[in-house]
Amino acid sequence: MVSVPPRKATKRSAVVSSKGPREPKQIKKKQITTPDLRQSATGGVLLVFGQGDVGQLGLGEEIVEKTRPATISGYQDIIAIAAGGMHNVCLRKTGEILTFGCNDEGALGRDTSVEGSETKPGPVDLPAKVVQVTAGDSHSAALLEDGRVFAWGSFRDSHGTMGLTMKGNERFPIEMLPNIKVIKIASGADHLVLLNENGHVYTCGCAEQGQLGRIAPRAANRNTRRGMGPMLSPDLVQFKITQKLGFDDIWAGTYCTFAKENHTGNIYVFGLNNYYQIGLEDPVTQFYPQISKSFSGKIWRHIGSGQHHTIALDDSGKVFVLGRKEYGRLGLGPNCVDAKQLTAVPALSSFKCVDVAAGSAQSFAVTESGDLYSWGMGTSAQLGTGEEEDVEEPVLVKGKQLEGKTIVRVSGGGQHTIALAITRAGKDETADK
Repeated sequence: MVSVPPRKATKRSAVVSSKGPREPKQIKKKQITTPDLRQSATGGVLLVFGQGDVGQLGLGEEIVEKTRPATISGYQDIIAIAAGGMHNVCLRKTGEILTFGCNDEGALGRDTSVEGSETKPGPVDLPAKVVQVTAGDSHSAALLEDGRVFAWGSFRDSHGTMGLTMKGNERFPIEMLPNIKVIKIASGADHLVLLNENGHVYTCGCAEQGQLGRIAPRAANRNTRRGMGPMLSPDLVQFKITQKLGFDDIWAGTYCTFAKENHTGNIYVFGLNNYYQIGLEDPVTQFYPQISKSFSGKIWRHIGSGQHHTIALDDSGKVFVLGRKEYGRLGLGPNCVDAKQLTAVPALSSFKCVDVAAGSAQSFAVTESGDLYSWGMGTSAQLGTGEEEDVEEPVLVKGKQLEGKTIVRVSGGGQHTIALAITRAGKDETADK
């Protein structure tokens, strides 16, 4: 995710929406295999590092920076994590979620009127068990086990706050796509992507960089005749080719979207491509889906994207990067050039990796043995190296809090990073707080 400018707090209350689009009749119903929701099979603990000036480290009001990983005490049953611009969402084995960090636009989805309550993890009230969480710059979302999606907070565009719905900011969870069963969600900085059980892709949020894949350039600004309604209402992305396509996985970058077609494995992309970060030869914004040939020939386990670069993990555990080289975010060394095609990271070639993530100008990889590597811009200490220097090739993140722990997941925020770790034994860190 990207760091964002200071925002004004709002006290607007959320109203649950009861309407939404239904499945298009012209597309034949097709059952899609449930994608990887990035859960850990074993409950673990939270590790954080970077800037915490608005509580995004979850360590209380007094801790505003950590240059090496620090543990958030009291929770040992976390199975999934999502770092937003200045907040985090974490999923417990019970299906309950915890949030902490900046809440000025409602991204925490809970009451933080008690001073300092936003700086420590607190629960969000939802009507059923959660199976996946995501976070953008100013919004959060949760996928429930029954296929409903709830979101809260706000989207933003170049003019400022857009609101989450036409009612404005939503400080508490509202249902986003009623009557449609969703199997995976993904959050960019200011857009939300939803994949339903029949392989259809829906989007909502900011459209200025083409990240919705369904709004024409002339209509992607809020000042057009139609206003923000078409952008804020989740709607179907149309793939204009002869056969009807079905998708079995989705990922969202900061300003872009990736969707995997279930038969061919082709990766369709749309959004910002000014540094070739979505793998298209023409470095212009793509407002409608295109096949990215750079991703052809491999099965992708996870794709993450920052402001101007992408990191991808294939099914053999190899890590690839794409896009802008500045600040070392590609991890290809000091003499590299911008990567116009997916390029393997040499320093990780001897490892099998199980997770990757992108910060705004940072990259992270988790190895099968549980080590965390980071590289890129180090200004906010979010590389966890103990320093604030840029790193041009992957380095092993070390620290006392990592001793005896195995990292299994990582997520990059605007100026901070959050990781999920289990003990080496891996069997006894499942107790609830």
